[in-house]
Amino acid sequence: MRRTALFDVHARLGASLTTFAGWTMPLRYGSDLAEHHTVRTAAGLFDLSHMGRIAVTGRNAAEFLDYALAGRLSTVKAGRARYTMLCHTTGGVLDDLVVYRLAEDRFLVVANAANAAMVRAVLGEHANGFAVEITDAGGSLIAVQGPHAVKVVGAGDDLPYYGIRPAEVAGRDVLLARTGYTGEDGFEIYCADADAEAVWDALAAGGAKPAGLACRDTLRLEAGMPLYGHELTVRTTPFHAGLGRVVALDKPDFVGAEALRRAAAEGTATVLTGLVTAGRRAPRAGHAVLDPVSGDRVGEVTSGAPSPTLGHPIAMAYVPPVFATPGTRLVVDVRGTREDAEVVALPFYRRSPQ
Repeated sequence: MRRTALFDVHARLGASLTTFAGWTMPLRYGSDLAEHHTVRTAAGLFDLSHMGRIAVTGRNAAEFLDYALAGRLSTVKAGRARYTMLCHTTGGVLDDLVVYRLAEDRFLVVANAANAAMVRAVLGEHANGFAVEITDAGGSLIAVQGPHAVKVVGAGDDLPYYGIRPAEVAGRDVLLARTGYTGEDGFEIYCADADAEAVWDALAAGGAKPAGLACRDTLRLEAGMPLYGHELTVRTTPFHAGLGRVVALDKPDFVGAEALRRAAAEGTATVLTGLVTAGRRAPRAGHAVLDPVSGDRVGEVTSGAPSPTLGHPIAMAYVPPVFATPGTRLVVDVRGTREDAEVVALPFYRRSPQ
């Protein structure tokens, strides 16, 4: 198992550790529920150094990313970022990514931890004929998420959402990005491994409380954010997940173009929707979604949990479009117990405007 530069910090704080995508990571430091509420009401501090960070540089970098990825990265201005996807030629999603443009010919591609090596390899396969260099960017990644994030960081109030710029934290040079995966305001901070502990300690001293992967999952679920391996897989296109907006269909040529144009024109057999249940037992990934009249299986839960913020179970599931209208009544088979469910629009939670 690989360890992040903050492993000793997590051990000192008494974190419950878990293995994830080949890394030893903090699952929680105390209570999942308390950490979740801290992010919603104040500021949580996350070690995300297991995420893949891939540098794409060279005079053809923008042109290359336009071809390799679903979005149009050439229109992103330096200092800004875009959410996009790496797709198979079949249109299926290989990974969802955040891509930062650091300069005219320099991009930072951030991939999910479990897919990092694959993303770098696939980008390399698509690079033939382009003047680009694809390398491991390295370093550590620390996130501060929550309504008090600006106060904790002491900078970035003027940084737009999905913006990135050089900054200084604890006297260390960092890249400060206003991005995140919790549904709250916040920052993701890229720094050298040697500076990670000093940056973490400064943010903790500023009031951010350590938070682990467990609450990160309930936070992103409430915010309706897809997780690779659950809502997104190589068997689903962005259009299945309601994310067709990230695909620049008007590009002349890109990987998966034919399949994605077909999905956009013809629609998909299933679509991602939200479910809420009133019972105490929460739907979980893999549970069957049933037609309440016939009892037939019509879909499958991709993620589900009790919502700490809303106070009742929530889930995301793939169902046929005919069952996806908000207000539709369905049933979820929760380990042999039939739980009534109602379709709702995503996200389940949206933070109040600042």
